[in-house]
Amino acid sequence: MSAPVSDDPHDHPPGDPTLKEERRLNRRFRRLEGLLPRPMGKGVRGLRKPGLWMVRIPVGLLLIIGGFFSFLPVLGLWMLPLGLLLLAVDLPFLQAPVSRAMVRVERWWQNFRRRHRSDDSQDPA
Repeated sequence: MSAPVSDDPHDHPPGDPTLKEERRLNRRFRRLEGLLPRPMGKGVRGLRKPGLWMVRIPVGLLLIIGGFFSFLPVLGLWMLPLGLLLLAVDLPFLQAPVSRAMVRVERWWQNFRRRHRSDDSQDPA
């Protein structure tokens, strides 16, 4: 397994393209941790600790599987991106696509909310 994502630029040789992806992934995690309820954010932060890859990978896979069963109570589509993020910590080939997808989804969501907020304010009801 690869080493967990690190913010330390000294962990990589100069010009290493994975450094940018790791930083982007770390920003996604910090943003997600801030948006989650406090206990869940602390749990996600705890799962990112360096020696927990043996926990992260099964939890990530279970979250992805749970995301596919989002039609069932308790399970939801929210589990899929969280599972992919957890897997990306230990699987470098997932870091770039997962972090880019998270950025795109976040931008889409912000635009969607902005459009619908402006539609509601113009509604003469």
